[in-house]
This record gives sequence, C-alpha cells and structure tokens, in this order.
Amino acid sequence: MKLNSQTMSLVYMLAIFALMYFLLIRPQQRRQKQHQQLINNLAVNDTIVTAGGIYGKIVKIKESTLIVKIADNVRIEILKNAVSQVLSHSEIEQKEKEEKKE
Repeated sequence: MKLNSQTMSLVYMLAIFALMYFLLIRPQQRRQKQHQQLINNLAVNDTIVTAGGIYGKIVKIKESTLIVKIADNVRIEILKNAVSQVLSHSEIEQKEKEEKKE
C-alpha cells in the first residue's frame, strides 16, 4: 500500500499535534486544575507562600482576595491566584527551626 505525499503530510501533522498535546497542553491543564483545587480549599489559619515568596497566615477570606498576616500587626491583601502553595505542619516546623538557628 503506497501513501501519497498529502496523506503523509496529514499523518505527520496529526502526529506533531498529538505530541504537543500530550507533552505541553495536557500537563498544563492538570497543573491549572490542581492550582484551582488548592485555591478552593484555602481556609483561615492556613500558612501559605505567595508567588512572590511571601510567607504568611490567612486571617480572612474574601470573594477573590485574602487577608494575610505576614508579621505582628502587619496584614496584606492579596489575590487568591497569588497563592503558590499551602505549607503543611512539618514544613512550618522546619521553617521555624531554620529561623531559630539564624
């Protein structure tokens, strides 16, 4: 069975698209879904890290923003989408140990 050049071009283009989908698009969609779940599961008193690298504790949750305590008597308002991760208790304890060493 002999394939003509148009059919080969079409197969080649489909293969490239499939490769792009599985290597680039699908993992990005998965990361977006995980980040959205992280944002939806935020709660008061969670310790977070923002995209800018600021550590803080959530004091109040609004519709699209958070009030975050970053030091004594210092609170900032950030967008929910700026949260990059929520720290677990073990990560918080490790951070506190590092601060005591300094």
